[in-house]
Formats: sequence, structure tokens, C-alpha cells
Amino acid sequence: MREFLGKPFGTGLRVAIVVARFNRSVTESLLDGALAGLREHGVADQAIDVLRVPGAFEITVAAEHCAASGRYAALICLGAVVRGETPHFEFISREVSRGVNDVACRHRIPVAFGVLTTDTMEQALARAGDGHGNKGYEAAITALEMAALLREHARLD
Repeated sequence: MREFLGKPFGTGLRVAIVVARFNRSVTESLLDGALAGLREHGVADQAIDVLRVPGAFEITVAAEHCAASGRYAALICLGAVVRGETPHFEFISREVSRGVNDVACRHRIPVAFGVLTTDTMEQALARAGDGHGNKGYEAAITALEMAALLREHARLD
């Protein structure tokens, strides 16, 4: 039996972060966490591209653009969708999660999902706080682990 385990090693990797501007108080904290995670694991600042999109719904098209370019070892998608009084939350949450997964599978590239879907703004802010509980940080580590795992497994070909 062969077992593969990616380790979050970012030296020499180019990474794109797609971040929604809507709910900026949350998404900027997620971005700070993602950048900290990438830097702590060896990704150079000049190897990180940040694409700012209006809202969560627009994340998918920017991720598709980045994945299709072939420039990146991994993508990180960051946003915050907070439940309101209308069904809008359901539509946006479903489509952005489906879209991000479709991009990853279509292009066979790690696309980490750091889009929060919460009932309240307080829940979103708690998940975008300082330290290792920050979901942006976790998304960055996931992206690096998956990039390493896929690279290691591809060496078998």
C-alpha cells in the first residue's frame, strides 16, 4: 500500500487568492490570515496574487480565470455570506461552493474554500479572528497541503 500526505510547503509556489470585498470587515481578516499562512510556509510575497471581486458570487469566475491561466499551483477563495431575511443566502452559498469545486475538478488544481456561510455577522467575525482559528489561514494551509499532495502523486506518472 502506498500512502500520500501533503505537507504545507510553499517555497517556489505561486498562489492566487480571490477575495470578495462584500462584508469587508470579515474578508480582510480572512485575507490577513491567508497571507500569514502562506508566508509562514515559505510562499514569497511576489508569488502571491490577490484578486478582489465585488462579492461571493463573483469568486467563481475569477477562480476560473486564474485556474485556466496555468500560472498557479493553488488558489484560495475567500468570502463571507451571512444569512439574511430572504432566500438570497441559500442561492449564493450553493452556487459559490459548487462553482469553486467545479473549477478545482475541471482544472485539477487545489482550490481552497475559505468562504464563510454563517447565520450572523458575529459568527463570521469569530471565524475570521486572529490566530490559527482564522479560516483564511486554514484555507491557505489546505491549499499548500493539496498542492504538495498532488505534486507527489503526479510523480508516479
